Amino acid sequence: MAELFRKIAPIADELGELFAARGYEIALVGGSVRDVFLGRIGNDLDLTTDARPETVLELIRDWADSIWTVGIDFGTVGARKGNWLLEITTYRSESYDPKSRKPEVVYGDTLEGDLARRDFAVNAMALRLPGREFEDPHGGLDDLHAKVLRTPGPAERSFDDDPLRMLRAARFASQLGFTVDPAALTAMTMMAGRIEIVSAERIRDELDKLICGDHPREGLQILAESGLAAHVLPELPKLRLEIDEHHRHKDVYEHTLIVLEQAIDLEEKGPDRILRWAALMHDVGKPKTRRHEPGGRVSFHHHEVVGAQITKKRLTELKFPKDVVADVSRLVELHLRFHGYGTGEWTDSAVRRYVRDAGHLLDRLHKLTRADCTTRNRRKAQALSRTYDQLEARIARLAEEEELGKIRPELDGNEIQRILGVPPGPTVGRAYKFLLDMRMDEGVVGKEAATEALLGWARANGVLPG
Repeated sequence: MAELFRKIAPIADELGELFAARGYEIALVGGSVRDVFLGRIGNDLDLTTDARPETVLELIRDWADSIWTVGIDFGTVGARKGNWLLEITTYRSESYDPKSRKPEVVYGDTLEGDLARRDFAVNAMALRLPGREFEDPHGGLDDLHAKVLRTPGPAERSFDDDPLRMLRAARFASQLGFTVDPAALTAMTMMAGRIEIVSAERIRDELDKLICGDHPREGLQILAESGLAAHVLPELPKLRLEIDEHHRHKDVYEHTLIVLEQAIDLEEKGPDRILRWAALMHDVGKPKTRRHEPGGRVSFHHHEVVGAQITKKRLTELKFPKDVVADVSRLVELHLRFHGYGTGEWTDSAVRRYVRDAGHLLDRLHKLTRADCTTRNRRKAQALSRTYDQLEARIARLAEEEELGKIRPELDGNEIQRILGVPPGPTVGRAYKFLLDMRMDEGVVGKEAATEALLGWARANGVLPG
């Protein structure tokens, strides 16, 4: 244990001695202890103490490099010391009033009581400081070896105290690759509706961490199987469409999980939340657009458009930032565009439009499109891959020739106003769009030809006399 805690010993011992000198207890706790045993400790440390928040502020004021009090209403004081980020929380218990979205915080007096209120036994281990006495009253270390998430006390009581813990179970399954104890899973299934008392922001944060975990399939399956998804991400269980007897269309739920995994395989710099959410949501429009066609066929016409609308609504309700909502829903809307490419029939104009419409999302659209190929027909999969290779090569060639990502009309707004003799306004915007479309269709034609085309457009649309 001394070897495991060697990295954090200097800062932990120093802080422990600081509190002990004033007669207070302090212990490393929760995820920090768990992660030490898992060999994944970072520079963030969670600690717990019998000192009240005001006393914690007094104790560390001259010791810490900086202090923040954003979480002080919940008993938490934040601090930075060198490269270490610390959260020091007073012993506590918390529970939800059945009619309130905010947990009620009650301070406790003992480390044992604080550990008993923790979400899972693997997070209910502590290391007292500065003496480094290991506390594990609920068998968290055994659970860590077994890779199981079990509540310290009765699961029903734990989830009733804080329903968000049910989502945390799915999130930890994604991050750690752990399974959920059967008793806890049963309680989650029985109490799934209780999650609706939790604020959208807290739910969003858990779902986002789940999606960005190492094993998101496991977390999502727990959400679906427990019934939690019906309350926090209802689009997920709706993907479980019944499969027709001839198996002429895919299991959309399973297909979605595979696409998510394949998108993750294409990531280059760690978790890409925009790409992952787009992969998860890319087919959510299918249930609403499914039609049974003659001959036993099944169609999902315009499911990408409907899916983009559903995605925008869901992520907005979860209080995601506007740019995240816009980017994810745009990728969902564009994810089928490539299938119109055929075997390379697109003109250079169509390729330019593909790039323009994708904008800054082009690289992610490449990844999503490739991930969306889940056919078991190896020959078909290889053909699709080769075709997309060809499209990317064409995009690269056009980009080199024309700086494709910076395409603008050959006449700017000021030139349009001068040529047409019009002031700034909607007419200039319409003219600009006409010239941009012309640029996409015909490439570079020169300013003289662009001017002639603009004048012709202006006469045809009543801007100038015919």
